[in-house]
Amino acid sequence: MSQTLRVGIVGCGEVAQTIHIPGLLQLHDLFTITALCDVSPRVLSAVGARLPDAERFLDHRELVESAAVDVVLVANPHVYHAPVAIDAMRAGKHVLIEKPMCVTLAEADALAEAEARYGVTAQIGFMRRYAPAFTEAVEHVSKIRGDIILARVHDVIGPNARIIDSTSTVIRGTDLPDSLIERTKAAMAASVEAAIGIGEGPVAVAYNLLLGLSSHDISAMRELIGLPKAVLHATQRKGGRVLTGTFDYGDFVCQFETGVDQIAHFDAHLEVYTPTEIVRVDYDTPYVRNQPARMSVIRSHGPAGIAATTSYPTRGDSFVVEWRAFHDNVTAKKTPKTTIADARDDLELFRAMIRLMA
Repeated sequence: MSQTLRVGIVGCGEVAQTIHIPGLLQLHDLFTITALCDVSPRVLSAVGARLPDAERFLDHRELVESAAVDVVLVANPHVYHAPVAIDAMRAGKHVLIEKPMCVTLAEADALAEAEARYGVTAQIGFMRRYAPAFTEAVEHVSKIRGDIILARVHDVIGPNARIIDSTSTVIRGTDLPDSLIERTKAAMAASVEAAIGIGEGPVAVAYNLLLGLSSHDISAMRELIGLPKAVLHATQRKGGRVLTGTFDYGDFVCQFETGVDQIAHFDAHLEVYTPTEIVRVDYDTPYVRNQPARMSVIRSHGPAGIAATTSYPTRGDSFVVEWRAFHDNVTAKKTPKTTIADARDDLELFRAMIRLMA
């Protein structure tokens, strides 16, 4: 395979426009965008005008069969991630699937079966786990794992639109018929009901929040401190828009909290406490590119003082680092760290949390 991978993008909405396409254009030595697909002719036309050499498709099944595509970015609505990714793998294409990978455990198993059957690379888009400061924190925490007394996962943010609309120009699918929008909503509700037995109401809202925002946090938590033994408690409040939980790690617990408010901010971090130091990773909004995650370490200093350091090894955008890893995984036939099997663990934890919420 050529070292330059030809990318087909399924779903050309705000994430593709503001994050993925700029990142891929930056990595022009590794990737070239050769195909675009969106159900909105308006979006497809506008994005295609910026990439005039890319083929355009309204149906993803035509894109995945294109001989001009080596890898497919799956960035359409969550409920369609699994069928699009499976169609792409069946066509022999490698896939980078935006989070959440899928909605149900049955879909996760179908994705794993397709990956094994068709011998392609599937990587899940947990870009926070590719941030250099995070990987440094993982290495650091691995050396103090036995000393942990407490951990925290916190993610309270404002509406993404507050940041996106003030920093980017996004072409939106205002031409989509109401019937299509309603069908997508109904499909998602049916898929959530298949996953947790509840398709609407606060608990269903909570599950959607876990799939969306919290999949970043739980996935990073698992890499940083491992898979918990159990979920001790989980709550949803404010109609499922504010969630808490406690994960059991045996000799310590990890407290989890997430929610969406109306402030234009991004407060996302993980913390690990030991008797002698505190390690923390902070993230900023991904919708303003090249803002690095930061690792902070606090230790004692002298008899009654502290020493604090904050660092990051690069200003490189986490999505760009993720795409570099994907290129290496595909061309060198390596197994990604964010695999289908890895992402399935999140779904299991989400189901355990929902059982306690319900």
